Amino acid sequence: MTGVPALRRDAERNRQLLLRTAFELMASDGLGVSYEDIARAAGTGMGTIYRRFPDRQDLLDALFGEHLDVVIGFAEQAAEHEDAWAGLTWFLERQLEIEARSRGLGELLRGRAQATALVQRAHERMTPLVAGLIDRAVRAGQLPAGATPADFAAVHVMVGSVLDATRAADPRLWRRALRIALAGLCHAELSGDPPDAAVIGHLYHDQQK
Repeated sequence: MTGVPALRRDAERNRQLLLRTAFELMASDGLGVSYEDIARAAGTGMGTIYRRFPDRQDLLDALFGEHLDVVIGFAEQAAEHEDAWAGLTWFLERQLEIEARSRGLGELLRGRAQATALVQRAHERMTPLVAGLIDRAVRAGQLPAGATPADFAAVHVMVGSVLDATRAADPRLWRRALRIALAGLCHAELSGDPPDAAVIGHLYHDQQK
């Protein structure tokens, strides 16, 4: 019986090693990192990673659950800001900063991988907070009438694309792109019917195609 606790400690150490290794690889290379890559970098066998995470979605949830909670926390803090526009811009900048540090997290949040239930719940929690800020900003004259969460989803996707394309060449360019996109939205003459809530899902999840 004396060997059982040691085996459990070894199993937990292996799990934490695999999680650290997977997170570091996905932070730099994205979600396409294979189990073979993770096992090789961690110095473990393939059987070890499959025993710990037989479903890849379980691995992604274990890796990014806390980080998604951080992004949700940003949205909650932004919603409490007295100035709605300042809250919106602060939230987007904080979200993109964390995506800049982790390519894998950015791919999850912007739909470049199969969305897990965890990610879907994160979007469901953030969207009404952002919608409330947008409504306040419209009423304060900070945004044009008809601005919706889908417009900010589009900004997120567009600036995120700049972030991904220049991650190595100019990792700060996304900040300039964000300022340009937000300034354009502030002064936009929005035409046509406002998009409905389903558009947000299409903006993100259709990027998988």
